[in-house]
Amino acid sequence: MDYRIIALDLDGTLTNSKKEISPLTLHALLEIQKKGFKVVIATGRPTPGCRAIARTLQLDVYGSYILSYNGGQITDCSTGRIVFHKTLPHEVIPALFDFALANDIGLTTYTDTHMITGTRTDRYMESESKINSLPIKTVPDFVEFVDFDINKCLVTADPDHLMKVESRLKEMYGDSLNIYRSEPYFLEIMPKDIDKAEGLKMLLSELGLSKEQLISCGDGYNDITMIQYAGLGVAMENAQAHVKSIADYITSSNDNNGILHVIERFICRPVRPSGHL
Repeated sequence: MDYRIIALDLDGTLTNSKKEISPLTLHALLEIQKKGFKVVIATGRPTPGCRAIARTLQLDVYGSYILSYNGGQITDCSTGRIVFHKTLPHEVIPALFDFALANDIGLTTYTDTHMITGTRTDRYMESESKINSLPIKTVPDFVEFVDFDINKCLVTADPDHLMKVESRLKEMYGDSLNIYRSEPYFLEIMPKDIDKAEGLKMLLSELGLSKEQLISCGDGYNDITMIQYAGLGVAMENAQAHVKSIADYITSSNDNNGILHVIERFICRPVRPSGHL
């Protein structure tokens, strides 16, 4: 198959346990972009939380893309143009906020510079803040403050509690929102019919490519749709068990250059610098 584009989840996939891209994997991704191959960061992170990694990967130099907010926004890194953008309906924000307070869970959304919340913060929200290098801003009136378009809200709570919350929110909003877990402690509140696969479908149409030319790599629940959609769906060795069960191929872990192995097996080799063959 003539693969031409690779979509990469970040945490647990492209980055290792230290949230870093290994030098060998970075070298390989730069080499395939030089050959005209497109790289897409496909993540639940907000766009501002992807920019440092996008610069490291030189996505702007090679005309590659960021698919952020689990598919809610796609950015052409070479021009900064928003290729695709879908937001939550404003009318759901007050009820979501009231639900968060009533159920003692965290609720946050994003600006270009901060994570915004009106609930209590927890260790999961603090982890999200650190990963994205976006400080948490607690506002006195969340509903009044969020008067701008947002691509998603994130609910945070202990996994057992979040499981119960998830079922209730799906009963309330299953017909109008897309609600799913990205981690045991993260619940994504997304516009209807938006996920990573839908975002990639929009991007492929923009590029004139087919899904058969796409490789998608991931490890988490929110990667399932893009793994199933792609011509080649890849799960990391460290992926959730269900993710591995639906993948076409299981590569090595994020701590063992799993993405490098995918590139060398399915795209081109050698891509390692001299001395590392």
